[in-house]
Amino acid sequence: MTAALSDVRPVGDLLRAWRQRRRLSQLELASAAEVSTRHLSFVETGRSAPSRDMVLRLAEHLDVPLRDRNLLLVAGGYAPVFGETPFEEPRMDSVRAALKQVLDGHEPFPAVVVDRFWNLIDANGAAGLFMENVAPELLEPPLNVLRLSMHPDGMAKHILNLPEWRAHMIDRVRRHVALTADAGLAQLYRELRGFPGDVGEAFAPPAGDEVVVPLRLRVDGRELSFFTTIATFGTPVDITVAELAIESFYPADEPTTRFLRERAGW
Repeated sequence: MTAALSDVRPVGDLLRAWRQRRRLSQLELASAAEVSTRHLSFVETGRSAPSRDMVLRLAEHLDVPLRDRNLLLVAGGYAPVFGETPFEEPRMDSVRAALKQVLDGHEPFPAVVVDRFWNLIDANGAAGLFMENVAPELLEPPLNVLRLSMHPDGMAKHILNLPEWRAHMIDRVRRHVALTADAGLAQLYRELRGFPGDVGEAFAPPAGDEVVVPLRLRVDGRELSFFTTIATFGTPVDITVAELAIESFYPADEPTTRFLRERAGW
């Protein structure tokens, strides 16, 4: 939802907040963006009005999400430049085709496409494994993958290393909130922390010879173990595309590989 103009903070305030969020000094940002420290200071205090190109340049060096770059432009008195195309629009055909190719190519292992809130956008057939024996209301749109995995009526009751997995995932959301200051993500973070279970301030590193935090599930009396990777589009100029992520689940052991192949009839 677009904020009312009266609710938009001065662009200098917003730029300073993003700089502080990235833990950069004025000198560090000015040097990276090739502007004078004095000019940056004047912009942040409102003594100088930044040009459109200056707003975009500073936002680029601050790694500001495209959605928030539009807000910076509006705060500076300029029109937004980044579109937000609905996922089902024809101009997204090539994006959807690429995602489908990745999802299908990952079979018989699970993979999902999510938005910035971890709401499910698409999934391959193998991901249906995660949606079995959970409360039906958790599968209603918009299906939130994190809520599904950590809700006591969702996957949580099947996760063998739930404290470790929850702590890892909640810390991941916390870091996203810190990077983006997204109010919706902050609300999701509070919801996830409110679920029953022991969640410390930081998760412990995996024990033994593990190099990643695994997801261990009990399925049909068998223990399955996964690790995940996340992929995003490299050069997005559309907000929808920029906020998509593909999370792919890989078997962490041979029994899991064998189970998934047999389940798919391979």
